[in-house]
Amino acid sequence: MHNTHFAAGNPGSATTFPIDESQLNQDLYDAVNGQWAKQATIPADHSSTGGFMDLVDNIEHTLMTDFDDLLAGKLTPANSEMAEFKKFYALALDTAARDKAQATPLKPFLASIEALHSFADLNAKLPKFYRQGIPTPVTLVVEPDMKDTSNYALYVDAPNLILPDKTYYAKDNPAAKQLLPIYTQMATKLLTMVGYSADDAQRLVDQTKQFDALIAPHVKSSEEAADYVKDYNPFPLATVAAKTDALDLTATITELLHDTPDQVILPQPTYFDALSDLLTPANFTLVKSWMLVKTVLFASATLSEDFRQVGGTYSRALSGQKQARSPKKAAYYLASGYFSQVVGDYYGRKYFGETAKADVRKMVVKMAGVYQNRLKTNDWLSSATRQKAIVKLQKLTIKVGYPDKIDPLFAKFKVDTTKTLFENAQAFDEIALEEHFGHWGHPVDRDKWDMSANTVNAYYSPSNNEIVFPAAILQKPFYSLEQSSSTNYGGIGAVMAHEISHAFDNNGSQFDEFGNLNNWWTADDLAHFKDLSQAMIKEFDGIEFAGQKVNGKLTVSENIADAGGLSCALEAAKSADDVDLRAFFINWANVWRMKATTEYMQLLLSIDVHAPAKLRADVQVKNLDDFYTTFNVQPGDGMYLKPADRVKIW
Repeated sequence: MHNTHFAAGNPGSATTFPIDESQLNQDLYDAVNGQWAKQATIPADHSSTGGFMDLVDNIEHTLMTDFDDLLAGKLTPANSEMAEFKKFYALALDTAARDKAQATPLKPFLASIEALHSFADLNAKLPKFYRQGIPTPVTLVVEPDMKDTSNYALYVDAPNLILPDKTYYAKDNPAAKQLLPIYTQMATKLLTMVGYSADDAQRLVDQTKQFDALIAPHVKSSEEAADYVKDYNPFPLATVAAKTDALDLTATITELLHDTPDQVILPQPTYFDALSDLLTPANFTLVKSWMLVKTVLFASATLSEDFRQVGGTYSRALSGQKQARSPKKAAYYLASGYFSQVVGDYYGRKYFGETAKADVRKMVVKMAGVYQNRLKTNDWLSSATRQKAIVKLQKLTIKVGYPDKIDPLFAKFKVDTTKTLFENAQAFDEIALEEHFGHWGHPVDRDKWDMSANTVNAYYSPSNNEIVFPAAILQKPFYSLEQSSSTNYGGIGAVMAHEISHAFDNNGSQFDEFGNLNNWWTADDLAHFKDLSQAMIKEFDGIEFAGQKVNGKLTVSENIADAGGLSCALEAAKSADDVDLRAFFINWANVWRMKATTEYMQLLLSIDVHAPAKLRADVQVKNLDDFYTTFNVQPGDGMYLKPADRVKIW
């Protein structure tokens, strides 16, 4: 249900810039990246630039060039799925046809919502709305059961808020005062473009915001949601269904799953405790308006160019992005989003290949071996817990590069070139939703990947106890045969060990070797681990950044994984014949190279479980004794931390 990723948005570049040698003991990140930062400019259609984003941009350029050849007939589709991708991409690029259709293909969906006059009407259409992906006040998701991950469970959840996080709704939060008017303006404009009068549009948007404000007090903040073990709250379906008489949840769920589960899981029980007060006859109009506005917003990306531009206004304001992507780039991202595994398979096979796959797998296995030795020599775990940890590590599944075969879902995507882009996208959404609900009653397929091979990131899945490294991250500055082993360990080695560390962070540590939520710790070990986690919270909490402060609780799991990953990669680097710790630490700082808009940095501080890139580079190295000897860091230096304050967990 929860995958723990390495990258926050878009943080290094392979281009070499002079390092300020005099500052390495004062501020590692600035010493390594300061010259780069002075000349780096954030492209107008980006909210950041730097290491991760440079790789994203390079892959985008490579694939868009290849797909130009595909459209021109110079490149033959590698398989039938790629042939359908080609047709869909052509539809996405046909702005003339999209502009001609305007909102016409969306109208039937809006009419079905407009025809609702009561919750009884809504109940009659509810299963159909779920199959169509129309927003409803209760979210239904079929995911592996956190306590029995070989089987699926039904998670019944709250919908998303308009503002990025619950904390934005506090009376004294200045961001909301800036953002809500932008959302209001955008949504009102979209509704008038669909054909509503200015007055009706304003009323519908006001009612949407009213319902959103009613939801906000009853959902989790990002900080609360970061402790995802607390999402597992099983209840009998009858108990949950009884929390509202407005929606017939039992009948709807039974129709969707062709079965009636005995129990469901509520990640946010407090929302359901409030449901009967939210879904009252007096609030029906608010709910209906909320559904209408959200449906128009979701559709805007696949309608005309005007709709796409207006529909992205709010998200661009959130991240400080100055302008929308070009129509061509937007079409590429839309098409490659729908055909993610198809594009990933093409990228992985052409630009990564089986040889690199085998080479990187060896490196991951080596990192796991280093980790195992560290667990064996760990000085604070009891032998009982240590043995369990080693078993979990030995059972870890490793996925590298790209899947062996394309997910069968994509073979079901058939493009009808006589229909609009919106209609084809909607058809794909419905096929994907049908498959999603169709998982119910079947065993979990552990071969699936949650990221495509062209994604610059990596992840650990606690429910599968697996680490996944898509091909796209396996290049400079993270990894290259042209780089020294220490440079590679400071890059991809730290990423690999970071993902392994997620198996033993404050969340991942609660899952056993099979991915089930199951406490395998002794009481004393768990208490000590919680003390160490608290020390990591304290190390980051309250650090000033981008005019705000870091939330140590929100970022603790990623900080534990960074710390474990970096110290483990350091040990691996030291075991190589050509060890060069200076190169190791410099590449660690280099991969976190990032320049971002203030808006984007502040957004991440509010909602992202990762600490800011600069702090990931600077704070973690202060915990490692080898850093002090490598750069002769002394008391009084900017990078100095007293030995007693250095946090060491893994």
